[in-house]
Amino acid sequence: MDTKTLIIPAIDLKDGQCVRLRQGEMEGATVFSDDPAAMAKHWLAQGARRLHLVDLNGAFAGKPKNEAAVRGIIEAVGNDIPVQLGGGIRDLETIERYLDLGITYVIIGTAAVKVPGFLHEACDAFPGHVMVGLDAKGGKVAVDGWSKLTGHDVGDLAKRFEGYGVEAIIYTDIGRDGMMSGVNIEATVELARPLQVPVIASGGITNLDDVRKLCAVRTEGITGAITGRAIYEGTLDFRAAQALADELSPKI
Repeated sequence: MDTKTLIIPAIDLKDGQCVRLRQGEMEGATVFSDDPAAMAKHWLAQGARRLHLVDLNGAFAGKPKNEAAVRGIIEAVGNDIPVQLGGGIRDLETIERYLDLGITYVIIGTAAVKVPGFLHEACDAFPGHVMVGLDAKGGKVAVDGWSKLTGHDVGDLAKRFEGYGVEAIIYTDIGRDGMMSGVNIEATVELARPLQVPVIASGGITNLDDVRKLCAVRTEGITGAITGRAIYEGTLDFRAAQALADELSPKI
């Protein structure tokens, strides 16, 4: 396992293109590339040690919608780095197909909250390959592409899902995602501290100051951060961010 804080480039897929959303609003998507495979190669060349893919159409439809683009990305990066993927993963057959395709980790979000038995089955069937995505606002979990806020407390669900055997928890602060307003360090630490599984932060990372803050809390169990809009709009230089994370990450 990498002992340094990972800065993980996001490639969000909508209609076969690489886009970014603001707070999950599909209508407000900004297109950054019409060639996701080329974008994946770019981040690999910049020193990325993992990629984070999201099938946005799939997240809303409840089934994969950008599989061709995912396939292209896997072919582009080969076995050089792990690739994690979320969005529309609601059954074991889909997980098996993606793992056969070369995806390293699948991320289950909405289905984990709505059908916890499915997440439990997935962890049993594909140990070491299942992560859970918990997207929250004000401590409450959201589902269905963030369109619905539930009454579930994010910390309670994280503890339950850890018991199922998830590989990691990806925590997104919806209020900050795509807004480039900084990572919600306090909420992320509060989530990670009681857990044994790693937590990957998502949402709000903007600049090198955010990287410094994340590295300072790595010993709390926060092993990485996903970044999207900041690296596409240029407020965060990816290569510099990962270099800084390598330099600052405490030895644990």
